[in-house]
This record gives sequence, structure tokens and C-alpha cells, in this order.
Amino acid sequence: MTLQPPTTDDWVALTDQLLEVGLAADWVALPGCGAVVVFSGLVRDHADGSRGVTHIDYEAWAEQVEPRLGAIADQARHRWPELGRIAIWHREGRVVLSESSVVVAVSSAHRPVAFDAARFAIDALKESAPIWKKENWSGGSDWGTGAHDIVQPHGVGGTQ
Repeated sequence: MTLQPPTTDDWVALTDQLLEVGLAADWVALPGCGAVVVFSGLVRDHADGSRGVTHIDYEAWAEQVEPRLGAIADQARHRWPELGRIAIWHREGRVVLSESSVVVAVSSAHRPVAFDAARFAIDALKESAPIWKKENWSGGSDWGTGAHDIVQPHGVGGTQ
């Protein structure tokens, strides 16, 4: 599915399409915002204990991903009410070297808020989105190392 801008100031998405980092940066930019921070997580050629990674296959519990990403955006807005726009996107399926698997972009009037909110959003996504990665390299593959239990983001399916 091609990413289409929403009519709101929060754009969350799970897609099998290439993530256009420039589109995220351009979309979050608003006239009242002097800061845009973009984080793009790329597939690299190594993982813990593995060299020669060629690609990552991402699997997601699709019905739960976007509500959880939306809850992360809501929580960021609660913590930093002065945020402009927020984009939180993640890929599913095969992602090859140097492609973005995740993009977080935020805007605000000032840089400290934008940096803090972007870091919060990527950390919360890694902690709470039901997305799993299988790293593939010549001669083998394995599910991503450093896995942990998925926690419920604040505001989805109860309180935390």
C-alpha cells in the first residue's frame, strides 16, 4: 500500500512499500515549527554475532501495529503539547541493505522538544510494536537478537 498523507497531524503506518524519508520530513514541516527531527533506521550488513547480513524479513501483527503507533503519538503529544506533526512508519516484509525499515519524524517550534519526542517515539516503538525481524545472511538466518517481551503503550487496551 502506498503511503497517503492523513488529514490529521499524526501519520502512523505499517507498509510493505519503500519508506520515503524525505516525504516524512517534508510532511511534518509546518510554518510555526522551527525544528524537524527525522530518525531513519536502516538495514545494515551486520547484526549481533553475524556478518554479511543481506536483508531482514519483518513480520508484524498488522491489526495491532497502527493502534500502538497511534498510542505512541498520543503519548508524545501528552508529554510535549507543543509538537507540530508526528510521522511514525514501519516496514513489513523484505527490507534490503541501506533501506529504511522505520522512520520517525516530528516537528516543533524548538529543537529540544523535537529531539526528545523523536527519541521517545522510536524507543516506544521498539518496546511496544508487535513487529519481529528475521536477519538473513549468506549461509543462514535467525530471528533478531535482543528480543524482549512487548509492552503495551499507554492508552491502548488499558492503562499502564
